[in-house]
Amino acid sequence: MDTEYINGIAQLDGCYALKTDLPAAAADKNLVHDRYKDLSMVENAFRTIKTSHLEVRPVFVRTEAGTRGHVLVVMLAYMIVRELKRAWKDFDLTVEEGLDELNRLCAMQLSIKDGGSCLRVPEPSPIVTELLAALDVKLPPILGKSTVTADTERKLTLRRKK
Repeated sequence: MDTEYINGIAQLDGCYALKTDLPAAAADKNLVHDRYKDLSMVENAFRTIKTSHLEVRPVFVRTEAGTRGHVLVVMLAYMIVRELKRAWKDFDLTVEEGLDELNRLCAMQLSIKDGGSCLRVPEPSPIVTELLAALDVKLPPILGKSTVTADTERKLTLRRKK
């Protein structure tokens, strides 16, 4: 064995070379290296979009506009996930765990004998309070009456055009 050759190659373990067609005046070697390292963040973003709680796939849409709309919504959701990750970086939990904690938020309907009612937000748990504070979100004590109705997927199929 050529130990001198093997030792020379071993010194290059973990090293890599980046080649670019940019002129040196446009980007120095440190900038090229930093942009290359930023690719790992892009790869992580696509991994999050495709596999975790955002799940861009499968896309069951029939038109190009529907596909574009779906991907736009997923990209906006990813921006929210990224902001949550930034705001909750000091907490010992993932974004998904934080969202599970926030999922425990609720409102109680308070009814008065004479027919009046309102929604009251009960005191959230300490962890929910901290998570909301990190996002600079303040919950109102009382919510106004909503006239919005939510349609489930089952109800929507009855209203769709045949």
